[in-house]
Amino acid sequence: MNWNSILFDWNQVRAFLATAEEGSFSAAARVLNTTQPTISRQITALEAKLKAALFERNVTGQTITVAGQELLDHVRVMGEAAALISMVADRQSQEVAGNVVLTATDLMSAAILPKILRSLRETAPGITIRIVETNDNQNLMKREADIAIRHMHPKEPDLTARHVGDLRGNLYAARDYFNRKGRPRNLREVADHDFIGIPEPAHLIKALQNMGVPIHAKNFVIQPQSSMVTWEMVKAGHGIAMLPEFLGENEPDIEGAHPNLPSLEFPIWLVTHRELQTSLRIRTVFDTLAVQLRAIAGSRH
Repeated sequence: MNWNSILFDWNQVRAFLATAEEGSFSAAARVLNTTQPTISRQITALEAKLKAALFERNVTGQTITVAGQELLDHVRVMGEAAALISMVADRQSQEVAGNVVLTATDLMSAAILPKILRSLRETAPGITIRIVETNDNQNLMKREADIAIRHMHPKEPDLTARHVGDLRGNLYAARDYFNRKGRPRNLREVADHDFIGIPEPAHLIKALQNMGVPIHAKNFVIQPQSSMVTWEMVKAGHGIAMLPEFLGENEPDIEGAHPNLPSLEFPIWLVTHRELQTSLRIRTVFDTLAVQLRAIAGSRH
């Protein structure tokens, strides 16, 4: 590592992150327990060091610039990592205990969470994780879950949501299936095949049609409710399905439907209620998930 290239002041970066997330210098000062002039000075110093304006100052407040937005994603990663380091360094994580209910799709629960939760168990063994694996959105406002991993931004105004990255998906089928049915020579021929998918695949049909695959509802010959069942059906050679790359690219007997088919991106949102700000156990799980999911999403590009 080139240590001489690391010139930023963490207090300045923290002031920038708090302002971007809270919306103003005064709001950032409140959450950081400091003053508005201090936040303003720290951000001005950071802008001078970076030779770029991070916020536009006007009578209504501060608006983040394009340069600030580009910096924000990187700074959020630093903030999440700093929060975890602080908890471990202060031995707070060993003192955190209690239950946290986490909801995610069955595919996410089975294919991604096992690895992520292993690191969480090492840093915060006092936390018990209850997993509610479902493809339906659990209502966090009714406390059906503490944290949700979703593929869309929540509409409820009282929830806290963070976009931690995107997963790519492609059409895959078993090699045995293509050996029996033939491999598509072009995107149009992809639509001559059997598909496996959700009972109401209208959104997927529209997306594939926009890509040049003239697929229709009649192509979907098997329609499980469960994504894990879809995955098992694909492996058994029943047809083609839209699946995340982290599954399709790592299974030796699975191959893509066609090399010229564009990928679809599925956003990953971490969602919780306002208790994130006051509950150390929920914050611990939330920050761990954010760091790990961001790393997984980043490694897929």
